[in-house]
Amino acid sequence: TVSQGEDGLRGGDAVAKEYGTVANGGMIQQITYPDNFSSEQETVIADIVGLSDDPLMKAIVVNQAVPGTAEAFKEVRAKRPDILLFAGLPQEDPNVIDAAADVVTDTDNVSMGYLMIWCAKQMGAKSFVHISFARHMSIELLSRRWAVMQLAGKDLGVKTYFETAPDPTSDVGVAGAQQYILEHVPAWVQKYGKDTVYFCTNDAETEPLIKQVMKYGGMFVGADPPSPTKGYPGALGIDLSAEQGDWPAILKKVESTIVADGGSGRFGTWAFSMDYTTTAGLGEYAKRCIEGTAKVANMQDVLSAFEKYTPGAAWNASVYTDLNTNKTDANHFLLYQDTYVFGKGYLGAAKQVVPEKYLTYKAQ
Repeated sequence: TVSQGEDGLRGGDAVAKEYGTVANGGMIQQITYPDNFSSEQETVIADIVGLSDDPLMKAIVVNQAVPGTAEAFKEVRAKRPDILLFAGLPQEDPNVIDAAADVVTDTDNVSMGYLMIWCAKQMGAKSFVHISFARHMSIELLSRRWAVMQLAGKDLGVKTYFETAPDPTSDVGVAGAQQYILEHVPAWVQKYGKDTVYFCTNDAETEPLIKQVMKYGGMFVGADPPSPTKGYPGALGIDLSAEQGDWPAILKKVESTIVADGGSGRFGTWAFSMDYTTTAGLGEYAKRCIEGTAKVANMQDVLSAFEKYTPGAAWNASVYTDLNTNKTDANHFLLYQDTYVFGKGYLGAAKQVVPEKYLTYKAQ
């Protein structure tokens, strides 16, 4: 839905625009899950499974693959084994979703643990503050990323700190969580300083974070995952209605506002939204697989479909490995894009070779 962020939905719009909607004789059927997906899992499952009632349905793409997706995929598989099942940005344990889906794609959170600290250092930061809550830290790849950030911080000379914020799906809701960030950033900046990157794991909390970091001083390397439309428009009062879907134009407009506000070299992003690219890219990839021009679970074919929607941005990818079993899931791809710093340009993060010790590092 668009209550926490709209990029994922816009990616679906892009594919629907290109290939037409089912209602108009095209091939794309687009649905959304409830705002409170955590507490309405039965609805999430029923909605996904309901898509398989259409005899013409050949593939189902869920992004973000919220809790309930794996169960829905199992039910679809039992009913319609011919349907391809793709999961983007999963919020369930890799062992669970990898077994249920044909292809899983996610942000390369483990590499990003190292690269975000590397980027922070390139931007001149001395410290890095990670803001999250229990539900997110129980997601294996997010807790692993935080462990890697702490190790990279020690190695690269960037101090790392953790701050806890409320979960927007808890009783305080989105408004309460956003209010907490608005109220706490000034004290955080006083405590940790201005040459500090502030990072939060939640979409809804990104907007108030950017707003206050710009106002009180501080740095921001990107959202989770980064996007020029995540947090920036609302935080800085940028109207992007005329630029909607035109990513180079969006980037340029956000950049001119940040530079004018004195934030040059202190705020970063990916040039193209991961949420947007995941929906559009997996939609394109599903179509190519159905038509036989791409292979299921082929990394180069996945990257090629994603690159269609991100002209000019460099990507890197790897296959997911479970640290407990050392088992590699050949259908689970971890991707990341180069980081773009407003007022400076690309940092070259996608060309960095992440040292092996970070990729296999376990939270202590």
